[in-house]
Amino acid sequence: MALLAWEQSCPLQVWAGVLFHAAKGVRVRIASGGVTDVGRVRTNNEDCYKIVEPLNLFVLSDGMGGEAHGEIASAMAVETVVKHCLDIEANPAAKVIGPVQPNWSSRTKRLSTAIHLANKNIFKSAEENPDQHGMGATLTAVWIDGAKLSIAHVGDTRAYLLRGGSLLQLTRDHSLVAEQVRRGILTSAEAEESDMQSVLLRALGAQAEIEVDAEEHTLFPRDVLLLCSDGLTRMVTDPEIAGTLQAETNTGQAAENLVALANERGGPDNITVVIVRLEKESKGWFSWLRGNSRKNLGSNGTAGGN
Repeated sequence: MALLAWEQSCPLQVWAGVLFHAAKGVRVRIASGGVTDVGRVRTNNEDCYKIVEPLNLFVLSDGMGGEAHGEIASAMAVETVVKHCLDIEANPAAKVIGPVQPNWSSRTKRLSTAIHLANKNIFKSAEENPDQHGMGATLTAVWIDGAKLSIAHVGDTRAYLLRGGSLLQLTRDHSLVAEQVRRGILTSAEAEESDMQSVLLRALGAQAEIEVDAEEHTLFPRDVLLLCSDGLTRMVTDPEIAGTLQAETNTGQAAENLVALANERGGPDNITVVIVRLEKESKGWFSWLRGNSRKNLGSNGTAGGN
């Protein structure tokens, strides 16, 4: 089933915290920032993201359906995932939905289940409300637990890992042109020029059941994670993204710089960027606290998931 993607406006968020990095036995500071922008052409923003600081959970969704429907779908997707993941301590034995790998951690299983639940909620809402027919959303979520990264994903919102100067796309686009590239029908250059870039093969809310991609990775100090909507990746190349992440270590400013670059190229779509940076903590905890302030400039998508 092919779907035409369009694209909720969430404010700038910047947050920093400290965790113990199990793989290296060193203290690692997690700094994160997120920005969303309507772009230069659209009149409404159907993107939504949330940074949930107590869990080191980061969620980004790109809605589709036109008018306010995409905003409904992306907000529903983000809130469903956040709510289910926040419930892990109160209800650790919650039912797992969808196929899982036996070696997955409980958090990866829960994250995958949360996206299945989001799909069901969006699909049900669209069925019960005729004016919401056709609405849907893409979603990418990453969850950090010590040195382990859980990632789950549907659609063409992307997650990248910058390590040692190399940028690796962790997610696989569920789009028609991406599938054609994988099959050798199109080259990457031809896909970038295709009029079919917006056609999705998978999206939340399109069907009663959905296939969710999920996997796990090991993280190391100095790794940088990027979540973004296609409003960025269609206008800014991977080398430009990598260069921006390397040039600006402040996560909030780096996110703003990437959004600004997409807008300089015309900003035809909504643009949302979430950056997560893992930094080896070389100074004492109190020294770091004195040198860094925590900033939250908005209400929707407030860090903490309240």
